Amino acid sequence: MSSLYEEMGGRATFEDLVSHFYALVSTDPILRPMYPEEDLKGAAERLLMFLEQYWGGPTTYSEQRGHPRLRMRHAPFAIGEAERDVWLKH
Repeated sequence: MSSLYEEMGGRATFEDLVSHFYALVSTDPILRPMYPEEDLKGAAERLLMFLEQYWGGPTTYSEQRGHPRLRMRHAPFAIGEAERDVWLKH
């Protein structure tokens, strides 16, 4: 039995999704300031690993970073309705 991750197209699908998302984030006036890195590559890699694991793919995220603890990891950022809505739109 294949996982949902595999049924969705595996790594290539998630790489495309994350690449598209960060292409939009890189020019977004609301979200871009939340990513202080000159290069969004690290954030993109973390999101890719998280999404792959969440949808039944490799568990690389937990192996490298431990439990996701999303609230803790995002607590330093001022995320309001505007930020949420733009993030979901992308």
